[in-house]
Amino acid sequence: MANIKEPNPEFADRIVKSGGKTLNLCYQCGTCTASCPSGRQTAFRTRKLIRKAQLGLKEDILPSDDLWMCTTCYTCVERCPRGVDITDIIMILRNFAVKEGYMADSHKKTASNMMNTGHTIPLTDEYRNLRKKLGIPEQPPTVLGNAKALEDWKKIMQITGFDKLIGGK
Repeated sequence: MANIKEPNPEFADRIVKSGGKTLNLCYQCGTCTASCPSGRQTAFRTRKLIRKAQLGLKEDILPSDDLWMCTTCYTCVERCPRGVDITDIIMILRNFAVKEGYMADSHKKTASNMMNTGHTIPLTDEYRNLRKKLGIPEQPPTVLGNAKALEDWKKIMQITGFDKLIGGK
């Protein structure tokens, strides 16, 4: 017996009202999927995700790992014959997912690094040595090297609720 899913036009409307105004311009030509660099390496299919968004299949989208496979390179947008803002729609869907408690572990780790240090990539000894070798200070002139700025940064993360979105303290 087939698992038939009911479209949810309210969820699709929510995507449109949140900035995905071009969602319904997509006629499923497949150009996005064919040009997706992530799709060449994974099972990610952009067209499938956009179709689910058009149908409002929230329960299929928000907890899905596929939502996090997009690298936001905008190749799909550049090649879309209808001008669908695919990457922006994916970002809207990711925002919805995070608000409901879904986030890929790799994204959560990056967000946690950013929240705690002001950098998305940790400053390891390897990076410090490379910076020294290049003749630049081992410590970049960012919030990481300024205790007051880092304290202010962490306050901003708390005030905006970012820390709670990623499950931080």
